[in-house]
Amino acid sequence: MTVSRRTLLATLGLAPLTALLPRTAFAAYPERPIHLIVPFAAGGNADLVGRVVGDLMSRSLKQPVVVENRPGAGGGVGAEVVAHAKPDGYTLLVGSNGPLTINPLMNAHLGYDPLTNFEAIALTSYVPHVLIMSNKSGIKTIADLIAQSKKKSVNIGTSGVGSASHMTLERFKAATGADVTHIPYRGGGALLPDVIGGSIDGAMTELSTAVQLHKSGDARIIGIAATHRSKLAEDVPTFIEGGVKNFTAQSFIGVLAPAKTPADIIAQLQKAIADGLATPDAAEKLRGMGSEIATAEQMTAKGFGAFIRTDAAEMKAAADLAGIKPE
Repeated sequence: MTVSRRTLLATLGLAPLTALLPRTAFAAYPERPIHLIVPFAAGGNADLVGRVVGDLMSRSLKQPVVVENRPGAGGGVGAEVVAHAKPDGYTLLVGSNGPLTINPLMNAHLGYDPLTNFEAIALTSYVPHVLIMSNKSGIKTIADLIAQSKKKSVNIGTSGVGSASHMTLERFKAATGADVTHIPYRGGGALLPDVIGGSIDGAMTELSTAVQLHKSGDARIIGIAATHRSKLAEDVPTFIEGGVKNFTAQSFIGVLAPAKTPADIIAQLQKAIADGLATPDAAEKLRGMGSEIATAEQMTAKGFGAFIRTDAAEMKAAADLAGIKPE
């Protein structure tokens, strides 16, 4: 076919303009593997949930989702990687309380801003916090704990100063007036063995961490900080049932992208996650790990963004109660 001189010149004249068009004008997203950054070591709740969600995204988007563990600084190392990544939808964060709502209260020189450096995609799930008590403590209910603490201080451990469970403990103290002494541990490894042995009276931790000890009778969960009882431990009352009005607390997991990621890509990712978690198999897998599935509203970009802002305000109030200042 012969191309006229006029047609050729017109085509060449358009070349600089087409170079300015967004990549999505030429290729449908995604066209290559997506990297899902888990800012904690393998084996923890964020890692396990991240791998389940990554698999669901991969099935929906027809591209591999590669889970990468980037631990360090309470989740800050991995979060900073994503915060400064190219906003093209190929580098995402498995976000949780630590890097999103607690690190800013602990670190005055954080390398990212959780509220401005990310685009929320979807909250996936959360694990309610529980109070688990040593059998040697004699404490069987929330009311027992509060009453006993008025006679002598009750020692309650958490996974560390500034951890999500520590913040929940401070809120519990403020809500009940219980005389509770915080015993911070360096992570949860030695925490529950000390509860079993009676070295400490109890611990504030995640349901997923404590439920097997409760079922085996090695320790007793006396309250779950949720609006309803868990199917994994239906004999455990909520804090609200125990008399602590409107008291809920959890460790949450969600997926985020770097700020300025195009809205159409955010929408595709959100749909892939929401559709995946709507399947019974995926939902039951997370519930079997002790997680509660996010609501339909929380599983939207807008809903997850609102959730993060609310949690950040609650963590700030708890940090003020504990006298925690960023360093």
